Amino acid sequence: MVKRGQKDSATPTNETFDPLEVEGKTPATVVLLLSSPEEDILIKACEAVHAFADGGDENKVLLLGLGALEPLCQLINHGNKLVRRCAFMALGVMSTHAEGIKALKKLNIIPSIIDKLSPQEETVVHEFGTLCLASLSVDFVCKAQIFDNNGLLPVIQLLSSPDPDVVKNSLEIIYSQIQDYPSRSAIHELGGVSHLLAQLKSEFPVIQQLALKILQNITIDKDTRITFREEQGFENLVDILKSKDLHDLHAGSLDVVANCLNDSECFQLIHKGGGLAKLMEFILSPILPEIQANAVKCIAKVAQSSENRNMLHEQNVEKVLVELFSVSDDRVKAAASQAVSAMSTNLASKEVLRELGAISALIELLSCGALTVKRDASRALSDLTHNNLLNIMAVYEAGGHERLVQLLTEECPMTVASSAATLSNMAGQEDIRYSILSQNVLPALVESLKSKDSHVQTSTALCVAALACDTASRTEFKTAGGLLPLVNLLDSKNKDVQKMACLAVKACACDEPCAVEICVLGTLEKLQKINQLENQRNIFSEMAITSLMNSNLPVKYSLMGFLSPTDHVTDGFYDAGKTVAGQRVLSLEEHFCQPVNQHRAIIVINTAKHGAEMDGWDENKPKDKSPIEEHRKRLKDSALEALVQEAKETVLLINDDMEQYSSLARMVSRAMGGAVDREKMHTFEWTLDISELKVKLQSNVVPIGLIKKGMYYHRALLFKCLADFIGLSCSLVRGEYNRAWNEVLVLNAPTQRYVVDLMHNPGSLLKVNTPAAEQYQKI
Repeated sequence: MVKRGQKDSATPTNETFDPLEVEGKTPATVVLLLSSPEEDILIKACEAVHAFADGGDENKVLLLGLGALEPLCQLINHGNKLVRRCAFMALGVMSTHAEGIKALKKLNIIPSIIDKLSPQEETVVHEFGTLCLASLSVDFVCKAQIFDNNGLLPVIQLLSSPDPDVVKNSLEIIYSQIQDYPSRSAIHELGGVSHLLAQLKSEFPVIQQLALKILQNITIDKDTRITFREEQGFENLVDILKSKDLHDLHAGSLDVVANCLNDSECFQLIHKGGGLAKLMEFILSPILPEIQANAVKCIAKVAQSSENRNMLHEQNVEKVLVELFSVSDDRVKAAASQAVSAMSTNLASKEVLRELGAISALIELLSCGALTVKRDASRALSDLTHNNLLNIMAVYEAGGHERLVQLLTEECPMTVASSAATLSNMAGQEDIRYSILSQNVLPALVESLKSKDSHVQTSTALCVAALACDTASRTEFKTAGGLLPLVNLLDSKNKDVQKMACLAVKACACDEPCAVEICVLGTLEKLQKINQLENQRNIFSEMAITSLMNSNLPVKYSLMGFLSPTDHVTDGFYDAGKTVAGQRVLSLEEHFCQPVNQHRAIIVINTAKHGAEMDGWDENKPKDKSPIEEHRKRLKDSALEALVQEAKETVLLINDDMEQYSSLARMVSRAMGGAVDREKMHTFEWTLDISELKVKLQSNVVPIGLIKKGMYYHRALLFKCLADFIGLSCSLVRGEYNRAWNEVLVLNAPTQRYVVDLMHNPGSLLKVNTPAAEQYQKI
C-alpha cells in the first residue's frame, strides 16, 4: 500500500519465479508433499505452493485442479506455528481467485480461519487469514457464515493491528458484512465505531477511504449515530473537511455528515456544539467545486426533515444558498438549487428566498447550458411557487413563464415535469394564465403528453387541467391533437398519472365539441373501467364522467336513461337507444356514415333554422364541410321548427303552469299520431312509419319532426325538446320496452311532481308514484 503523500514507484519487472526448491520440482509433487508427516517438508511445500500461486491466476487454477486446497485447509490447524503460517500464506493467495472461493465454500473453512484470528497468532496469520475472509465475504452464504460464527468481533479487534495489510483486509471484510442489516447494527454493539474513527487518521488513503465507506453505511442506524457523536466522530470529520491535503476524503466525509445531520436529535446536538456553523464556513470556503457541491447536497439532504429546516432557517442558510448561485461551477449551482427545493417546504424560507433574489437567479439558470442546472433550477421554482402567490407573481414579473414554456421541449424528463408543474402553479391566476397561453404552450404540452416518463405525464396532465379553463383554450388543445394522447393516459398503471389524466379530461369535457371527440376515443369506457376497480377509482374519475355526460347529453341519456330539467336538449341531440355500460356510444357522425339497417332508428334534433344557415353557404366555395354537416343540411327539420314556433305562440301565452304542460302535451300527441287507446296499441303501426322514413332518407338517422306516428319514447323526446326550446322545465326518463316519459314539477301549492301523459289521454298530468302514473310507465 502507498502512504499518503507518497508516490507509487512500483514498476513492472521481467523477473521470473524461482523454481520449486523441493524434491521433484513439479506442482503435482509439491501438492502430494502437503500430506507429508514431516514438518520441514510441510513448511517447504507450503512455501512452494505460496510462491507458485503468487505467480498468477493460471498457477492458482492449476493448483486447484491438483487438489491443493484441502490439505492446506487442514494445515492451518497444524500444531507447528511455522506450518500454520506458511499454510495460511498459500491459502490466502489461493482465495483471491474466483474458483478458489467456490472450492473453499465447499470445505467449510470459515470457522477455522476465524479461530486463528486470536491475538495469540502471528501477524502473518492475521494478514493472510483476513485476506482469505475478505475474498470469501463477497459471497452471500459466506457472509452469513462469518456472522453466525461470531467472526465480526475478532475482525474488529484486528483494526488495532500495527500491520496495515491486516487493517485493510479487516476493513474489506467489515464492508462486505455491513451490506446485511444484522451485521450493520452489530458493528456498533461490538465497539467498532471507535476503531473505525481511529483509521481516519491512518497514513494510508485506501484505509481511510474504506473506513469512511463503512461509517457511511452504519451511521444510517440511529444507535450507531449516537455512539458516533459520543466518540467525537463529527469533530473528526470537520477536521478532515478543513484540511486541503485530505480533499480526497471530503466527499466520503460529507456522506457521513449527511447521515448524522438528517437525524433531528443528532442535528440539534451538533448544532449546539457549533458543528452547523463550521459546516456553513466549509461550504463558503474556497475549496474544490466538486466538494463544495457535495457539501451543499448534504444541506439538501439535511433539509428533508421539518425540524432540521427550522434550524437551518435560523442559521440563515437561505443567504448562503443564494450566494452560491453566483459561483461559476455548474455543479455548485445545481446543488444549491436542490437545497432551495428542500428548504422551500418551509413557508418562512419561501419568503426569505424571494426577498434575497432567489427567484430571479433561478430564472437566469433556466437558460444555462448545463442540463443538470436547468433540471434542478426548474424543480426549485416548482417548489417555491407551490401554494405561494407572491412567489408566483415574482416568477411572472421576471418573465419566468416564457422560459418555462420553452423548457417543455427539453430532452430531460425532470426538467419538463418541473416546468409543467410550475406553470400549473401559476395558471390559477387568470391574467397569468392568459399570458402563458399566449406563449403557444398548448401544442408543447401535447408533445409532453406523449412522453414515456410518468413524472412528465403527471405534471403535463395537471398543467392541461389548469390551462384548459375556457372554450378557446380547450379548442386550441383539441385542434393541436391533444385529446388522443390525454385519453391514452387513462390506461396508465401509475395512479398519479391516471388521476391527473382524469382531471384534465374533466376540464376538456366542459365544451360539447371536445366532449364528443373524447367520447369517440372511448373515454367513457375507460373511466367506467377505472370506477369499477376499488384501487383505481378516485374523485377525479367520477368528476370526469359527470363532466363528459353533462357536455354530451346524447351519451348521458343513452347510458343513464335520464335527463334532468337542467339538461337542455338542443340541435345535434340524438337518441340512439339504451347502451349497456362498457359499450361505446357511437357519435352522430358515425351513425350518419352507416348504411341503412334494420336496427332502431336514431332520432335526431335538427331544426330547419340550423339547416337554413347552411343553405346560405356559397356552393361555389371548396366543399370542406364534414359528413355530419352535409347530413344535417340534407335532414333539416322544418316541421320541428314549426312546432317550436307554435309552442312559443300558444303555450307561452298560458298563465297556468299545469295548463301549459297539458297544452304542450296535446300538441306533441297531435304531431305524432294522436291519442291511442291502451287496448288498441297493437294496431298503431308506428314501426312501419319509421321504416319508410329511413328508406326515404337513406339514413338510419331520422329527424324527430318528420315522425308522424310516434311511440312513448318519440313523444317524450319531442316534449322534452319543445319544453327546453321555449323555457319550460321537465325531465326525460327512459323506461323498458320503448317506454319513456317526462316528469314535471308544478309549483302551484302544494308543489307536486307529475308524469305527463302523451299517449292515451294526452294532456293528463299523473301524480308521481300513483297507480295511474306507474301504469303509464310500465307495460
